[in-house]
Amino acid sequence: MSTDIMENAQQIQEKVVKVRRCAAVVKGGRRFSFAALVVVGDGNGRVGCGYGKANEVPPAVEKATKDGKRSMMSVTLDGTTIPHEVHGRFGTARVVLVPARPGTGIIAGAAVRSVCEACGIQDILTKSFSSNNPLNLVKATLNALEQIRSKQEVERLRHVTLS
Repeated sequence: MSTDIMENAQQIQEKVVKVRRCAAVVKGGRRFSFAALVVVGDGNGRVGCGYGKANEVPPAVEKATKDGKRSMMSVTLDGTTIPHEVHGRFGTARVVLVPARPGTGIIAGAAVRSVCEACGIQDILTKSFSSNNPLNLVKATLNALEQIRSKQEVERLRHVTLS
């Protein structure tokens, strides 16, 4: 492995958002299995989420982390916040992300907060609607972050110069 990949792997932080327990009733009683939702990011504009299932918690978290690293995406940041307001949806969950002044902090619920922290956003206002399901909220937040465009990107797409 090259040194760039190894350095990048060391910088990636993971945050377990939710661990779910599922019970299957068998002849001898109940057999439990676990599902983990993990958000991974480098704190510098790259973030992803993963979902893993196993018979024990640590392997489930490990699988989810591996899945999250595979699904990482880049996000355009404007200093410590986002360039403009965005709305994200996934299932019935809806999330609104609004840029905030430096020093505001992350005003968000647990699921949305973990995505923002992993991404490297330090100042943001958020509001979630409809669902409080962590999996749907995380995916709705990622959907919102995907929609962010930088000023240069908007200028290029519209073939105009913005003042």
